[in-house]
Amino acid sequence: MQQHFLEYKSSVINYYVLGNGAKDLFCFHGYGEEGSSFKFLEKYIGPVYTLYAIDFPVHGQTKWNEKDAFTTNHLFSIIQKIQLHQNKKFSLLAYSMGGRAALDIVENFSNKIERVVLVAPDGLHLNIWYWITTQTSVGNKAFDYTMEKPGWFFALVNISGNLRIINKSVIKFVHHYLDDREQRILLYKRWTCLRKVRPDLHTIKKICAEKNIQLKFLFGKYDRIILSKRADIFKNAKNISIRIIEAGHQLLKDKYANEITALLND
Repeated sequence: MQQHFLEYKSSVINYYVLGNGAKDLFCFHGYGEEGSSFKFLEKYIGPVYTLYAIDFPVHGQTKWNEKDAFTTNHLFSIIQKIQLHQNKKFSLLAYSMGGRAALDIVENFSNKIERVVLVAPDGLHLNIWYWITTQTSVGNKAFDYTMEKPGWFFALVNISGNLRIINKSVIKFVHHYLDDREQRILLYKRWTCLRKVRPDLHTIKKICAEKNIQLKFLFGKYDRIILSKRADIFKNAKNISIRIIEAGHQLLKDKYANEITALLND
């Protein structure tokens, strides 16, 4: 795995290169992770793909110094710079949070896409709390306050758990990312920076049918963070398939590599 740094406007984008195949595959990681999360795939991809795994802003070693929020226009420009503006088509592999960005790329730059594999992807439904905290000024201020003084939020989460309104996996997920103050500040920065990445699923469904783009979903049957039913809008759609395996949310692991690469190569 090779590491590279790309100058983009006033920012520096970190990305990793794996393999040496003829086809370009851009990989988008999940929340709190980085491009190196895809390293385990290097021995499986063979001569087919070259993987480019980008660190998102406020993740890994990418330094995002722009005043504006990160958009898929930025992301597509970064992809073009990595490809040296060769006007070459590429495929996408995205996990969790990265799925939202991949869907947005399909919606806005479909003429450049060959196929897309989304692993337990975010972006399949409107999270009302995410919308309030990132798309409204009042909500964003309340979000900022809560990340500094989260006591009331933890109390609400624990009460919801006791009443079985939310499941134990979600409670564990919340505490994992919010117990530590530094992690709370990062959450605020990450959600705010990526707030403009908002795919339209109906448009994407239509695009895949019209432009013959292969869109493949992979979910864990026991995932309580990203539920497979969120992809029901794509059931029986042309060029779109949904696969559910015996697993949870953490699918970027060596033991699931064959499942992932099968979707890339079939």
